[in-house]
Amino acid sequence: MNATATTDNPQVIFIEDDELVRRASVQSLQLAGFAVSGYGSVEAARSMLDASGDEFEGVIVSDVRLPGASGLELLAHCREHAPDVPVILVTGHGDISMAVQAMREGAYDFVEKPFAAERLVDTVRRALERRRLLLENVALRRELAVRDALVPRIIGRSAAIDAVRRLIVNVAPTDASVLIIGDTGAGKELVARSLHELSPRSAKPFVAVNCGALPEAMFESEMFGSEPGAFTGATKRRIGKLEYASGGTVFLDEIESMPLALQVKLLRVLQEGALERLGSNQPIRVDLRVVAAAKGDMQALVASGVFRRDLLYRLNVVTIELPPLAERREDIVPLIEHFVLEAAVRYDRPAPVLTARQRAELMARDWPGNVRELRNAADRLVLGIERASSLPGGEAAPGHSLKEQVERFERAAIAEALARHGGAVPAAADELQIGKATLYEKIKRYGLAERGEAAKDGN
Repeated sequence: MNATATTDNPQVIFIEDDELVRRASVQSLQLAGFAVSGYGSVEAARSMLDASGDEFEGVIVSDVRLPGASGLELLAHCREHAPDVPVILVTGHGDISMAVQAMREGAYDFVEKPFAAERLVDTVRRALERRRLLLENVALRRELAVRDALVPRIIGRSAAIDAVRRLIVNVAPTDASVLIIGDTGAGKELVARSLHELSPRSAKPFVAVNCGALPEAMFESEMFGSEPGAFTGATKRRIGKLEYASGGTVFLDEIESMPLALQVKLLRVLQEGALERLGSNQPIRVDLRVVAAAKGDMQALVASGVFRRDLLYRLNVVTIELPPLAERREDIVPLIEHFVLEAAVRYDRPAPVLTARQRAELMARDWPGNVRELRNAADRLVLGIERASSLPGGEAAPGHSLKEQVERFERAAIAEALARHGGAVPAAADELQIGKATLYEKIKRYGLAERGEAAKDGN
C-alpha cells in the first residue's frame, strides 16, 4: 500500500517507505489538526506534487533514504519547480551532517529518527506558518503588480484610516479645497495625490510645492512666473507653478510656514482665479484645485497672528486629519508588509517574511517619523541591513507609563487579530490564546466594537 490517509487538499505530504512509521506519523499529524496525505515513495507522491507545483499551500515531509528517488532528489526537484514549498527531511542518526548540508541547499528543517510525535508536529506547524506568510506575500505582490499605479493606496485597517479613505472618495470628484493636517511623515502628500488621481483633473498636472523650502525672495517668480527683465538675471519668460498646474491640482505642503506677505498674494490668486507674472500687467486666468497640508494647530497660528484667517477659511473647506502611527497601531503591520513588497520589487530582492513575534515588536514601537520612517525601515529589512527586532523607534514614548504602553500594544494586537479573522471573536480568541469572554471585555474596554472593528460572534 503506497498511500495512507490520502486527501485531495492536504496541508502535509508525508513520504516514508516504512508503513508502520508512516501510519503512526500521519495519525499524529491528523490528531494535531492537519490534513495529511501519506505516500511510500517519491514516485507515488509525484502526481500530487507535479499537479500542485509552487501553488501547493502546505509542506512536504520526506524520509531521506527511500526506494527509487531519495529525499534529497525530491528536495532538488522542489527547489527547481516549487522553491517556496517548505521541505522537511527525516534522517537517520548517521545522516546529520548530510541533513545540515541539505538545509544549506534549501531544506526547511530536518527531524532525526527516532522522533517524538511532538517534535514532528511542532516542526510541521512552524513550516506551515512560514508557508502561510509566504503565500500572503505572493498574493500581496500580485495585487501590487496589477494595481493601477496612478491611484496611490491609503494602507491601513484602523477606523481613522477607513474614515480618511471614505472622505477622499467623497470629496475627490469635487473642486472643494482640502486642508490635510498631520505630523511629518504621516502621508499627507499621498492623500493629496489620491484626491487628484480620483478627480476629473487626473489627466492634468499635479504640482507639489513645499512652502517651507521655498525662499521668500524666490517665492513670487516660482509661484507666479516672470517675464524677461523682471529682475536681475531674468532673461526669459518663466511659467510659474500655479500657471503650470492650471486645469489640475496644486499641493501646498507646509502651508503654515509661508510668510504673511506671501499669504496675501496667494489669497488674491485663489480669490480671483487669476495671476500676473512678475514684470507683466496682463492677468492670466488659472483653474486650480488647491490641496494644502500643515502640521500643528492652525487655529492657534491664526490666533497668534502668524497665519491669515481668511486664507485658512479659503483652504479648509474640507479638513482631513491624519493621526500619527502611535495612535493607530493596527495599521503598522499592513503598512510595513506593503512597503516590504514594494522595496522587494524596487531592489529586486526577496521579501523577508515577518514572524508573529516581529510583528508584535513592530507594533509596540512608537515610530515618531510615522509612515516615512516605517517605509525606510522596510527598505533596510529588504536590503538585509538590519532585522525587525533591531529597528529604531523602540524607545518608550516620553510621558507614557508602562501601563499605558502595554494597553496601547494590547489594543493594537487585538485589533490586528480581529482584522485577520474578519471580526470573528472566537477565532481571534484562539489565536491570542485568551478566553472568549475576556476578549469581549477587552473589545468593549478599548472601544473596538463601537468603531466597527469587531462585532461578530462567529458561531
